[in-house]
Amino acid sequence: MENPHPDPRVADLRGRLDTAYRASAEPTERAKGKLDSQGKLYVRDRIELLFDEGTFVEDGRFANSTAGNLPADGVVTGRGEVDGRPAIVVANDPTVKAGSWGARTVEKIIRATEAALREELPLFWFVDSAGARITDQVDLFPGRRGAGRIFHNQVALSGKVPQICCLFGPSAAGGAYIPSFTDLIIMVEGNASMYLGSPRMAEMVVGEKVSLEDMGGARMHCTVSGVGDLLASDDAEAIELAKHFFSYLPETWHDPVPHYEPEEPAVPLDRNTVPEAESVPFDVHEVIEGLVDDDSFFEVKPLFAPELVVGLGRIDGQTVGILANNSAVKGGVLFTDSADKAARFIWLCDAYGIPLLYLADVPGFMIGSEVERGGIIRHGAKMVSAVSAATVPQLCVVVRKAYGAGLYAMGGPGFGPEATIALPTARIAVMGPEAAVNAVFANKIAEIEDEEERAAYVDARRAEYVEDVDLERLASDLVIDAVVEPEQLRDEVIKRFRYAARRDRHFSTRHRAIPPV
Repeated sequence: MENPHPDPRVADLRGRLDTAYRASAEPTERAKGKLDSQGKLYVRDRIELLFDEGTFVEDGRFANSTAGNLPADGVVTGRGEVDGRPAIVVANDPTVKAGSWGARTVEKIIRATEAALREELPLFWFVDSAGARITDQVDLFPGRRGAGRIFHNQVALSGKVPQICCLFGPSAAGGAYIPSFTDLIIMVEGNASMYLGSPRMAEMVVGEKVSLEDMGGARMHCTVSGVGDLLASDDAEAIELAKHFFSYLPETWHDPVPHYEPEEPAVPLDRNTVPEAESVPFDVHEVIEGLVDDDSFFEVKPLFAPELVVGLGRIDGQTVGILANNSAVKGGVLFTDSADKAARFIWLCDAYGIPLLYLADVPGFMIGSEVERGGIIRHGAKMVSAVSAATVPQLCVVVRKAYGAGLYAMGGPGFGPEATIALPTARIAVMGPEAAVNAVFANKIAEIEDEEERAAYVDARRAEYVEDVDLERLASDLVIDAVVEPEQLRDEVIKRFRYAARRDRHFSTRHRAIPPV
């Protein structure tokens, strides 16, 4: 039915709004061709994959519409439900000036983060942006409502609500910090990149010639720098990984961790899972899979510092954070990167109330001039600091060896775990028998000229050392709370985490700690 009192101004407005609305509804043919050539999805198709059907409500769709060629000013923001749970999304549109930021872009992002803070809503970042528009720098860069406010709000959100980033394309210059403030960064291989200065800028400023992939590509960041957490093959897989990770987390820091229907492990642990000889390397994923519910382990940073495995799993339906030394990679020794990887993961679990399970098979921290120059002491202290300050329930399981500060880094008895549990294959000591005998008796050994006599002497001293740190003695002295067989371990872990659910989470009264970073 037509309005009996039409106003041409309203008709004109409706026409202009309809044009602006349709401009951001789908990409132009040229833009679609570029997206297709890159294997990318349009921004609204990405959002459709994230949210439950019919739940998305958008904010600021007409931002900068009077400019004529900047649909939604290059960013889509709003809220919807992810598997029935409310969340906010900030999604760059790479078809609008390569997803670059203008003043209205920044304002929309700030408002989204403010809403997340105000309403305590999880935040998904879909990043695909060439950075700030130099033409708008005065309006978007320096002021109180400038781009810096985005980072400020992200830090305020950290540990308050989950922030998950899917990096579909570039994240350049200052914008590269947006992913770094989130809880998880998923990078699409071949398209995603992060860098403070482009290869062209590096060549101009420091004279370095380097490719974009080597400078800040997805694989480099997920294997070398550790900035990226997961590699995805395409946009759809990245979004699926983001939703899967979100399923392990609570909606806010004070909500309970999601609980799911318990399932039995795919392959239960038995006495053949762990080699009894500590010198025989094996893949600790076998132990993890024997503890967690079937197909429930979500590994984080699998390509970075793989000598330490970290990830979220479900044990009897309950989300648990797992840290496990992997003797199949570099003997499971802790390096600077693995210490950083551990500390970050512990902070994540502690922030969201996720219990921690340590599976120790560690000869200690790496030694030598190279790692000392790389700051192994401060990096190791960072990990030990994270273990100490975590207030969630923690269990230490000594799978095989736990030597030196490796015992401390893996939540040993001195750090107040709910319990320290040992398999019969476990050994706890300052160092391994061979190293200990050499350290204490080196001069005496050197004095013995006869080879057989020297070997007998070394064997005798090694036997004394092993007897001194015998597992039964450690249990007798209450260093170890329980010794269980592998097939009993899952049930032991389930019960102890269940009983620890009401743990007091106070650690220390102060303004804040000073982490050794």
